[in-house]
Amino acid sequence: MSQYLARRLLTAIPTLLLISFVVFAILALAPGDPLSQFAANPAVPPEVREQIRHSLGLDQPWPIRYVKWLAAVSHGDWGYSFASRMPVWDLIGQRIPATLAVLGVAFVISILVAIPIGVLSAVKRYTLFDHAMTTLAFIGFSVPTFFTGLVLIILFSVKLGWLPFIYDSTIQVDDWSSFVAQVKQSIMPIFVLALFQTATLVRYTRASVLENLPLDWVRTAHAKGLGETGVVVRHVLRNSLIPVITLIALTAPTVFAGAIITEQIFRVPGIGSLLIASINSSDTPVVMAITFTFAVLIVLFNIVADVLYGVLDPRIRYS
Repeated sequence: MSQYLARRLLTAIPTLLLISFVVFAILALAPGDPLSQFAANPAVPPEVREQIRHSLGLDQPWPIRYVKWLAAVSHGDWGYSFASRMPVWDLIGQRIPATLAVLGVAFVISILVAIPIGVLSAVKRYTLFDHAMTTLAFIGFSVPTFFTGLVLIILFSVKLGWLPFIYDSTIQVDDWSSFVAQVKQSIMPIFVLALFQTATLVRYTRASVLENLPLDWVRTAHAKGLGETGVVVRHVLRNSLIPVITLIALTAPTVFAGAIITEQIFRVPGIGSLLIASINSSDTPVVMAITFTFAVLIVLFNIVADVLYGVLDPRIRYS
C-alpha cells in the first residue's frame, strides 16, 4: 500500500504542474488588465502606473512570471492580490467560513440523507416509496440550482417573508438570536445545494444496491439465516458503496471551490464569488491559488477513494 501511495503521489506532481501551467497561461493571455482601475483614473500619472506594474512583475513575460510564481508557491508564498493588495491566503481565509457554513453543511446533509434513501429505494423496489423517491431524485438533479433558488426566494422571502434572501456575513454567532439568524439565512442556499447533491447520490446508491441484491452471495447469506437488515447493512451496502465513494470523492473538493451559481443568487461571500470576482478583475494570484488548491484536493481525494476501495472490498489489493 505504501508503495502504491508513493507512486500515486509522484504521478500527481507532473499532473499538478501541467494544470498550473495551463491555468496561468490562460489567465496571462486572456484579455483584461489587472491595473485597469488605475488606467481608467486620470489622476494616476502614467509613470506611477508603470511603477505599480513593475512592482507586481506585470512588465515581464508571462513564462518568467509563472516560474517566479511556482518558486514562491514551493516556499509557501502565494503572493498578494492585485485588487486588494492583501495576502492571498488571508483573502481566501475570510471566505472559507461562509463556504463551509453553506456548502460544507449541504454536502454532509446530502450524504447522510441520500445513502439511506438510496438503499431503502432499492430494497423496496417498485413500491410507492421507490417511485416517490425516484421522482424527487429526477426533479432534484434535473432542475437547475439557479431556478430552485429563485423559486425559494419568491416563495419564502418575497411572498411569505419567512427567510432573508441576502446572506449577511457580518452576523457573529454569540447568542441564541444570532444563531437563529444564521440558521435562517442558511436554510435556502443549503437546501438548494443539498437537493441537487442528494438527488445525484440517491440515484447512484440505488443503482449500485440493485446490482448487488440479485447476486449469488446475497442469496447465500439469506440461506444461512441472516435477516434482511443484516444482509443489506453488513454485506450489500458495503459492496455497493464503492461507486458511491468515487462520486463523493470527486464531489468533496467542490466544498473548497464553492458553489458559484448559488453564492451569486443568495449573495453568499464564499470562495465561488471570490473566484468570479478575481477572474473578472484578472487577479491572477487569487485565481491561481483557488484553482491550484482545487486541483490538489481532487488528486488527494481520488487517492483517498482508492484507499477506501481496499477497506470496503478485501479483494482489492494494491501492490
